[in-house]
Amino acid sequence: QVLLVESGGGLVQAGGSLRLSCAASGSISSIAAMGWFRQAPGKQREFVARFTSDGRTNYADSVKDRFTISRDNVKNTVYLQMNSLKPEDTAVYYCNAPTTYNTYWGRGTQVTVSS
Repeated sequence: QVLLVESGGGLVQAGGSLRLSCAASGSISSIAAMGWFRQAPGKQREFVARFTSDGRTNYADSVKDRFTISRDNVKNTVYLQMNSLKPEDTAVYYCNAPTTYNTYWGRGTQVTVSS
């Protein structure tokens, strides 16, 4: 089992920044990769950013050059630094950790960007 706990969401004005954190616990060694997804009201959950199993990073086109994913392997934590936020970035942000047999999700953290 893997437990993922997100934090760092909040309300910010357009152009502002937030840093999300995702702390992982449990069967850490089983995690193949970690990343972030988001879901806006009335929309499907969408990919935002991730570390691949070989350590590379991928980003959605909509956040490239504005968001940066990073990690602290000692703390088993993945971060999402979000800069130049736009109202369309408003969503619940979820941490994601696929393993060999399951995919784990956190409960999400709300990010609201006001115009």
